[in-house]
Amino acid sequence: MPTIVVDVMPKAELLDPQGKAVSGALSRMGVDTFGSVRIGKRFELTVEGEVDEAVLAQVRTIADEVLSNAVIEDVVGIEVVE
Repeated sequence: MPTIVVDVMPKAELLDPQGKAVSGALSRMGVDTFGSVRIGKRFELTVEGEVDEAVLAQVRTIADEVLSNAVIEDVVGIEVVE
């Protein structure tokens, strides 16, 4: 069965307190390779049957209306994984 992966991230202009906490932890560990860290969400939707354009359109609607909060988050990726 195919799976559709939806990635949601905080809007770039908003603070990300979780990402900032992880970034601070990395600094305390002596890791200075990364300039910043942002934390998002990943949703995996298993599809019963074939993935066609109608299913993808439905997932886009679900991603925008249910999986993300449009005020503070952006849907940054929708990918079909076989």
